[in-house]
Amino acid sequence: MQPVIEVEGLTKDFGRFRAVDGVSFAVSPGEIFGFLGPNGAGKSTTIRMLLGLLRPSGGSGRVAGYDLVREQSRIKAKVGYMSQRFSLYEDLTAEENLEFFGGVYGLSQGRLRQRLAEVLELVGLTDRRRDLTRTLALGLRQRLALASAMLHEPPLLFLDEPTSGVDPVSRRTFWDLIYRLAAQGVTVLVTTHYLDEAELCDRLVLISQGRLIAQGTPRELKAKVTHRILAVYPDRLAEALAAARQIPEASEVAVFGAGLHVAFPPEVPGEALLTRALAARGVSLRELRPVSPTLEDAFITLTRRASQGTV
Repeated sequence: MQPVIEVEGLTKDFGRFRAVDGVSFAVSPGEIFGFLGPNGAGKSTTIRMLLGLLRPSGGSGRVAGYDLVREQSRIKAKVGYMSQRFSLYEDLTAEENLEFFGGVYGLSQGRLRQRLAEVLELVGLTDRRRDLTRTLALGLRQRLALASAMLHEPPLLFLDEPTSGVDPVSRRTFWDLIYRLAAQGVTVLVTTHYLDEAELCDRLVLISQGRLIAQGTPRELKAKVTHRILAVYPDRLAEALAAARQIPEASEVAVFGAGLHVAFPPEVPGEALLTRALAARGVSLRELRPVSPTLEDAFITLTRRASQGTV
C-alpha cells in the first residue's frame, strides 16, 4: 500500500540554524502517527513543510501523492490542519466559523450545509452551534478547530499539539475523536509532548534538536531500553535525587511522579547501590522495585544515546 506521507532526508535551515536535520519516515493510510519531542525540537517546522507552507532546504518527499517541492499547492487541498494556535474567529459563532472555512475550501452551499451538520454532530457541538466562539471553553474551541480542519473531508489530518493547555478530560475526549476518524480511514499525524498521548499512537517518531532519533510502535521504542529500571520511592525526594545522581553506575536518573526511575546496566547490583547511597544521606526508602520501561524512560534513554552518538 502506497504511503500517504513519505519523506527522505528532509531538512530545513533558517540562516545558519538547522531546525530540521535529515528526517526520514513514512506514514501508512489510516495510521495515527505521532511526532514526540520537547518544544523546539522541530516538530512544527516539519509539519509546515509537509503542508507545503515551507519549502525544504534539502531532502525529498511526497504527501497525499504530491511532491513536496513541485506540487505544494496541490497538497493543501488534500489535507486538514489544526495549528497550535487556534485560527478561529472569536466574534463569530461556531456555525459562522465553519461557514467561513467552508467558503475557503470551496464547498458548495448544499455540500456545506450537509458537512456542517455532520461535523458538529461528530465533535458534539450541535447544541452550541450558535454560541459565540469566545464564550466556549478551551476544550470546546479545540473541538471546533478540529471540525474546521476536517470540514472538506481531507484524507490526511495534521494536528499540531492540539491538546496543549486543556484539562485531562477534554484531552481524552479529543483522542476519542481521533480514533473515530482513523476508524473511518483518515490518516492522522499528531505532534505532542505528552507521553500519555504518545502511547495512543499506532507508531511514533522521536525528535530531538531537529533530528529523528528513533521510530516504531510505543512497544518497540520501550523495548530499546536495555538497562534495568528501578522505581524508588523515598521519604525525601530531592535528597534522593541528588544521591542517585552521584552513583557512577547509574546511567539515567529522572523524577517520575512521587518517586524516581533509576537505570542501571543489567549486570550492576542497582538495588544495593541505591540503598547504600540513600542511607548515607539519611534518606529512608518506602519502596524500591524493578519496573518495566515506560515511554518516558525510552525517550530519556534514546535522547541520551543520540547526544552521545550511540543510537
